Amino acid sequence: MLRGSKYAPFVIRVFALVFAVIATSSSARAQAATALGSNLVVYDNDFFAPANSDILPLIANPHVRVLGFTVVTGDGWLNEETADILRFLEIAHRTDIPVVRGAEDPLVNTRARTLAWERQYGKLLWKGAWNDAAPGTAYHPEDPNFIAPSPLGAPTIAAAPGTAAQFMIDQVHRYPHQVTIVAAGPLTNVALAIRLDPQFAGLAKQLIFMGGYLDTSLQAATGDANVATDFNIWFDPEAAHIAITAPWPKITSVGTVTNDVVFTPQIAARLLAKKTPVTEAVATYTKPLPLWDPLVTAIAADPTLVTKEIVAPMDVDIDHGMSYGTTRIWSAETEPHFGERPVHVVLAVDEPRFVTEFVRAVQSVP
Repeated sequence: MLRGSKYAPFVIRVFALVFAVIATSSSARAQAATALGSNLVVYDNDFFAPANSDILPLIANPHVRVLGFTVVTGDGWLNEETADILRFLEIAHRTDIPVVRGAEDPLVNTRARTLAWERQYGKLLWKGAWNDAAPGTAYHPEDPNFIAPSPLGAPTIAAAPGTAAQFMIDQVHRYPHQVTIVAAGPLTNVALAIRLDPQFAGLAKQLIFMGGYLDTSLQAATGDANVATDFNIWFDPEAAHIAITAPWPKITSVGTVTNDVVFTPQIAARLLAKKTPVTEAVATYTKPLPLWDPLVTAIAADPTLVTKEIVAPMDVDIDHGMSYGTTRIWSAETEPHFGERPVHVVLAVDEPRFVTEFVRAVQSVP
């Protein structure tokens, strides 16, 4: 209609400007997404400690953007764990990251079932929130609503509304194929998200989970039986089975290797070379145990820490017998084809570099 009109050059310039703005906006959005960090993470865990040092390799890394922390019952009860992570985020000045409450109980397993299992097959020394109440301990297996006073004080902020499973689902739909789900506790929340949304696992970038112990039977008899217990798997075996067999683009198991690096007085001294409320809290309240969860988050932030891995089909035994909650792997020639998925099993890491990066992460938080 405007062909030959005196307004045609003007209209052409306007359309050219509009298309340029659209192209620039698209480019700006892409650049903004890159600037936010290509490593988007939802971190799911049983945050049962006054000083949750495992969050620090994530929040201290400029290439990682933590979309949220989701909480699941495991080492402690949900309410207590939620209070712990909220308070530590206050100390670390990262109250901008939402904390979302998740499952208070496993899908099928219960404390009563676990006690019955023990009578048949042998005692479990660590049962997390279900640990027996005893003098001198803070365990309260029959009262999930009790919150013991923390030496770091009570939080002044509250958890975000909603549920952990729905939060995870929302994030992978908002950022398709970009979100890493890092799970360092029982996999209940992850399994619920998978069951609520069949697209969830496929829309994520990957799953990295703490669990999948292999060949620890001898250590359980001759070393520390607590350390050799694959607690995150057996606490909710059905959830682990659902999570590990879901159609993730990639699954990584950080299991037995997490027992190799122990928090020592030497590491505490390195932390305190720079005194801040965060370094003092971590040095004071981290027990002389393996740095299980910090290693998992460190690998999520920097995969080059892994020096050796294998890829093998993996699943979890959910038969209610002696092997309930045991992780199984096969070769490609021997797998039963019941839906097991190939999993990257981490066998070794650069331990000195991990410790150095862990110390740097703890010290870098104001």
